[in-house]
Amino acid sequence: MSVRALLLLAAVAAGVYLLDQAAKYLVVTRMEIGEVISVLGPVLQLNSVRNSGAAFSLASGFTWILSIVALGVIVVIVLFARRIHSTAWAVMLGLLLGGALGNVTDRLFREPGFGVGHVVDFIQIWGFPAIFNLADVGIVSAMGLFLLLTLRGVGLDGRRHSDDEPAVATDASDGPGERPTNP
Repeated sequence: MSVRALLLLAAVAAGVYLLDQAAKYLVVTRMEIGEVISVLGPVLQLNSVRNSGAAFSLASGFTWILSIVALGVIVVIVLFARRIHSTAWAVMLGLLLGGALGNVTDRLFREPGFGVGHVVDFIQIWGFPAIFNLADVGIVSAMGLFLLLTLRGVGLDGRRHSDDEPAVATDASDGPGERPTNP
């Protein structure tokens, strides 16, 4: 386990979570639902809405399932975190963890009730078909970084693996860089 990577993951997650919750607090306390504030004309607006579903308001009415899935993602990240030795993977998982925590907090503690709360969305960009929040930005950024790291062949240890060389996840019993032998 890389303590530095673990601390970075925690710091990024905390940053995303705190920014998301602070922004949602401001939206909830200073804007009416449906109110629109122009930031950059029609290009960027704040539009206060509540979303009972997932992205693009899909799966409305299944909020409790989305809550369980988000909690599962959080548990997997926490359990998986000790394997991370890469700064980039730590940032990616921190973005995902912070975003998941931000939205699951809404689902658990906002109206209409525990586990079925509606997520506060408020960022509207011209031409984009959904209104979103900073937790969503963290999640989407994490997925973009995940794709980049995967396409570049960067392993959890931070090393770049070639196509002919399998990326092997190591645990505490393996030495760094050890590969399994072929029988």
